[in-house]
Amino acid sequence: MRIAVIGAYGLIGSYVSARLAADGHAVVGVGRDIEAARRRQPALDWRRADLGVASVEAWTSLLANVDAVVNCAGALQDSPRDDLKAVHVEGVGRLIQACQCAGVRRIVHISAAGVGSERTTAFNATKLKSEALLAQSALEWIILRPGLVFAPAAYGGTALLRGLAGFPGASPVVFGDSLVQTIGAEDLAVAVALCLKPEAPTRVSLDLVHGEALTLIDLVGRLRGWLGLRPVRAVRLPLVLARVTATASDALAWLGWRSPMRTVALEQLRMGVRGRAEDAARLGWAPRSFDALLAAAPSGVQERWFARAYFAKPAILSCLFAFWLLSGLIGLTVGLKDAIAVLTASGMDAGLAAGAVIGGSLIDIALALLLIWRPTAARALQGMLLVTCGYLLGGAVVRPDLWLDPMGPLLKSIPAAFLALAALTTLDER
Repeated sequence: MRIAVIGAYGLIGSYVSARLAADGHAVVGVGRDIEAARRRQPALDWRRADLGVASVEAWTSLLANVDAVVNCAGALQDSPRDDLKAVHVEGVGRLIQACQCAGVRRIVHISAAGVGSERTTAFNATKLKSEALLAQSALEWIILRPGLVFAPAAYGGTALLRGLAGFPGASPVVFGDSLVQTIGAEDLAVAVALCLKPEAPTRVSLDLVHGEALTLIDLVGRLRGWLGLRPVRAVRLPLVLARVTATASDALAWLGWRSPMRTVALEQLRMGVRGRAEDAARLGWAPRSFDALLAAAPSGVQERWFARAYFAKPAILSCLFAFWLLSGLIGLTVGLKDAIAVLTASGMDAGLAAGAVIGGSLIDIALALLLIWRPTAARALQGMLLVTCGYLLGGAVVRPDLWLDPMGPLLKSIPAAFLALAALTTLDER
């Protein structure tokens, strides 16, 4: 079969695409930013399309000669990069029309366990509307509602859980008694493959979860053991601290940073992730338990590095932002005269020295502001490395004696540069 997988480079979509390709299907990978995805999965026929924007005509053209569609695209919360209504409702509506126009009969739609009218978040409301649109269509639709998806690759909520498991000294948790049912990403991909078989049940909604419900505390503890780390005490964070963190993460989302610690994720944790374990039997199959998933994918040093560095990454970025912003502000205010004096002491013209100090301070501030805007963060970090090299070279020429200064004004720039290098190497989201 020729199968279009929408959101094919996402956490779920990448496993679904890999499974379908391994089964011998011709897979059309669809996404809005496909350059890196094409390098990671070169066997797929990659096409660029944004579910929240693409027209019915564009989808109809893209779906020519396609036998089935798997929709793995989705978003957690509104932000400049994501529009829940556009992706979950309007985009799915246009996709349904395009399938009908292109003659595509079978569509497998990935939703989420627990979606229902009793949950009031925009995520749940829009997911529910997309399911209703499919139910009203004439397509052979199958809605899959996976629980918490655990994968060998780390992204989103499961990446956060690994970070909590790798936290030094204690495992901080909020809503630690909330119950969560899981499914492996590879198992979910198997379920999608079964849904594409001619004999699969259609026009059905199926929860995909293992029957064992784990508390969040238990889940983090098992992940810590999987990482090979010694057991530590779980610390229940005050709800007010969790809400402040979520609010700050919501604000950062408008700067392009999609943290899994946003308000919607917190609310999902509070409500738990539950589903009907018996639904999987309708596909003649059963998902593995969480312990079985961990046993099948032994952790290595890369998992421990990731878990331990998870919270270090935002700390490093925050430190760099404060360092460069304050350096620039101090250089323009209380430190202006002293900085000019340092340069004029070497014989530099006073006007030139003032220009160098003011110009350098403005560059520092600009780099700090570029760092907090996610699309320009990588360029900002690269700029910090280049500017630091420029400072060190300039200092060596103009005031070489500062290398031996007991306060180390030049030497201290070296660890700051390596901090920027560390941030640059861990900047990728997926």
